[in-house]
Amino acid sequence: MNPTIIIADDHPLVLKGLQDFLIEKDFNILASAKNGKEALALIKAHTPDIAILDIKMPFLSGLQIASKCKAAKISTKIVLITFEKDEKTYDEAKALGVYGYILKEFALEEIENCIASVQANKAYFSPDLLEFIELQELPEHFDTLTSHEKNIVKLISNNKTGVEIAEVLSISTRTVEKHKSNIIKKLKLESKQNSLLIWAKENSEFINS
Repeated sequence: MNPTIIIADDHPLVLKGLQDFLIEKDFNILASAKNGKEALALIKAHTPDIAILDIKMPFLSGLQIASKCKAAKISTKIVLITFEKDEKTYDEAKALGVYGYILKEFALEEIENCIASVQANKAYFSPDLLEFIELQELPEHFDTLTSHEKNIVKLISNNKTGVEIAEVLSISTRTVEKHKSNIIKKLKLESKQNSLLIWAKENSEFINS
């Protein structure tokens, strides 16, 4: 069964484009709004299955509407659309239990997959956005390391000594030390005692993910 949908965007062309596209694809569009206040009123009046909201709108942002719906226990699933790749907004959206987050430049390409995902109770986030967020989270210079060097850093973060690393990787302790000094250079760390261990500990969550 087609879900009931409300769309809100303060850019008339984006709003019309999305609305026309979804109507053409036989989606059940109940109404559309040009600002956050209208959008919230429509959600309260109709409790649609899905509300596709622009993040930045006059009166109320998409995130503020998501927050109000959560507080009021409204069952409408929120999908946010935006031009911005922004980690802080993405984190806020996830914390609010938002079901979708789509970048506007891919809205028409991704909206059908997003709606299908939401209907199946699965969150949908633009692949392009996720890629951007992952790159943002990469510790600086980490991507310059070879997979062998990354493995050594992982072992260091797990408290393995040079001797233990040599045993695990079946190499000599001298080779381990050589790798360590290359890694320190590549990560642009100070060549003082334990600088690599400290770095590995600080980034262990990322390294071991």
